[in-house]
Amino acid sequence: MFKAANGNRPMNTTKSSTKRALPASLEEFKKRRRPLRNYTKPEPGEVKPLDILAVWITERVGTIGFFLVIFLWTVLWLGWNLLAPKSLQFDPPMGFVFWLFISNVIQILLMPLIMLGQNIQGRHSERRAQFDLEVNVRAEEEIEVILNHLEYQNALLIAMVHKLGVDMEEAKGTSASSKPRTP
Repeated sequence: MFKAANGNRPMNTTKSSTKRALPASLEEFKKRRRPLRNYTKPEPGEVKPLDILAVWITERVGTIGFFLVIFLWTVLWLGWNLLAPKSLQFDPPMGFVFWLFISNVIQILLMPLIMLGQNIQGRHSERRAQFDLEVNVRAEEEIEVILNHLEYQNALLIAMVHKLGVDMEEAKGTSASSKPRTP
């Protein structure tokens, strides 16, 4: 017995039906299926310790807690240097040169760290998107197998109806001449 182009066995047919290949069995389908990758686990050597630190900083800096710390620090710094006696002020009011310097250093240091962390998070998102695509492709293959089985079953039913010698219109119950029987 030969195999069809799709690797399935052909079915026996009657004169009135066309030749259809027997759809793959569930066991055959499961054998062909490859396991899904775990996208949450990065490839070995993909994530370095500094990458982990960058993601950790990115996740902490992007919180309301960090904003409140920076806001509180700014209010205390500016308030102290505006309201404290002149002898206790360490950053002259209205210039706030030292405060501006520290703020700029924080921004300059955090900017590339946040960008690096976002790039790492973006790679993770790409892996998740690839995983979603694999799941969708697998679902499409499974749906195709189900549709092939339905087509095969439909062909079998049509062959049975022909073998029994029943007219298809009668079998459907849509013949114009057929009227509902009344007892």
